[in-house]
Amino acid sequence: MGKVLAITNRKGGTGKTMTSVSLAASLARQGKKVLIVDADSQHSATVSLGVKEPDKLAVTLATIMQSIIKEQEIDPAEGIISHDEGISLMPSNNGLAGMEIVLAPIMGRETVLRQYIDKVRGLYDYILLDTAPTLDLLAINALAAADSVIIPIAPKYLDAKGLELLLKSIAQIRQYINPKLEIGGILLTMVDRRANITKGIISMIQQAYGENINIFSEPIPHSVRAVETSTTGKSIFEHDPNGKVAAAYASLAREVLEIA
Repeated sequence: MGKVLAITNRKGGTGKTMTSVSLAASLARQGKKVLIVDADSQHSATVSLGVKEPDKLAVTLATIMQSIIKEQEIDPAEGIISHDEGISLMPSNNGLAGMEIVLAPIMGRETVLRQYIDKVRGLYDYILLDTAPTLDLLAINALAAADSVIIPIAPKYLDAKGLELLLKSIAQIRQYINPKLEIGGILLTMVDRRANITKGIISMIQQAYGENINIFSEPIPHSVRAVETSTTGKSIFEHDPNGKVAAAYASLAREVLEIA
């Protein structure tokens, strides 16, 4: 059965989608079968993997979740898009924006996505859930479906302070919804080592959480080339294969293979 990893942070601008796509591509390069589920109504992962007009897709995560809510049979492979780099994608589009309203009144609203994941996890080695930068019902669904969570965090003061709230939310989800949920690790992203404040915040995170939570050994450096990838439909391994960001994400994949 495949391992399910949620890539989650309540704050935007942490490189969450970049991490989802780059980790997926790196795992695929290691011969693993990988599925990205775009559980973000902004559908950033879908666009980053080259889908030009997501709203024209007939089947997306929104339609799949609607079918599950209506107790309709679904084909586990339906709607999945294959990317040139060996990644599979369950896409999203603007239709996912209304899912909060649909989920809110139903029983078992936190576990609808889990029902889909249970149908596809036997087909993949890894399933990565790219979540919205908020703890909405879709993000809770992702954490309810995941085996572990990876938390990308930029070394900014407010981001570091917000980490405590996210960890409390994860603890609550573990207690009430998904007792098997583990924290795979904290991933430092968009790191500019030239800035003194960056060093101080990284040290603060390490001191506050390093004893109890894994902090991935290789921070992801800030890079303009990395930012460009979302417009190319390619991962960092195709866009800038010899750059520092590609090397850092390759290191992350090796660590993920060891712990998950």
